[in-house]
Amino acid sequence: MQRKTEAELMIDRYQAVAYANADFSASDDSFINRLIWFINQSGNSPLAGDFLIVDLGCGPGNITQRLARTWPKAHIFGIDGSQAMLDIALERKELSKEFFGNIDYFNLDINCLVNSNLGLTNSANLIVSNSLLHHLHDPQILWKSIHFLAAPGAIIFFRDLQRPLSIEKALEMQKMYVSEAPLILKRDYLASLQAAFTIDEVRAQIRSGGLDFLHVCGFQDRYLEIFGRYNHVDGRLS
Repeated sequence: MQRKTEAELMIDRYQAVAYANADFSASDDSFINRLIWFINQSGNSPLAGDFLIVDLGCGPGNITQRLARTWPKAHIFGIDGSQAMLDIALERKELSKEFFGNIDYFNLDINCLVNSNLGLTNSANLIVSNSLLHHLHDPQILWKSIHFLAAPGAIIFFRDLQRPLSIEKALEMQKMYVSEAPLILKRDYLASLQAAFTIDEVRAQIRSGGLDFLHVCGFQDRYLEIFGRYNHVDGRLS
């Protein structure tokens, strides 16, 4: 199946609310568990004391809040280009009984990140992203952001959908995973599967982006994961 791009941003309030109200708790918890597994496997973690986490394409804050619970002493930046999504993230932060004072949200298109004045140049110790890559019409924007954001030894952990081989398989996955979801989510899920990349395509992207040692592997039947540790000395991940 050939890739078919979708809208880069979820700017419609109704679309953002439908996404925020969906139950992604199992996959969100799995994301955090896999991240912790990788950190434990990699050794010499830079995540100690006062460190910075950047959540790219944070949406309504599902992963961002889980990061804050896991590392309550970290400073966390949630960045998203959709104000509709960030409005929900800010509402959740305000209404939560938990204290999320270590989270700051910023409405910023990733295309403009490297020209922003947030003071993030080579300062992030952990960079995460969940389901952002498939939205991007030019995926190199994401890989360039790693070079801009990552501090020496930074941990990078991304997860995204993996494009099925055929539209028939995509429709099968839509029925399997979102059959009870609102119509707008069913539509968006199918569009996201069609817009997603294959493992080989992502490997080619990271080679082109000078991130040859960033690892890419499949996870379960619908995701791919991208992970590694940044080395500023030679501009590579290990």
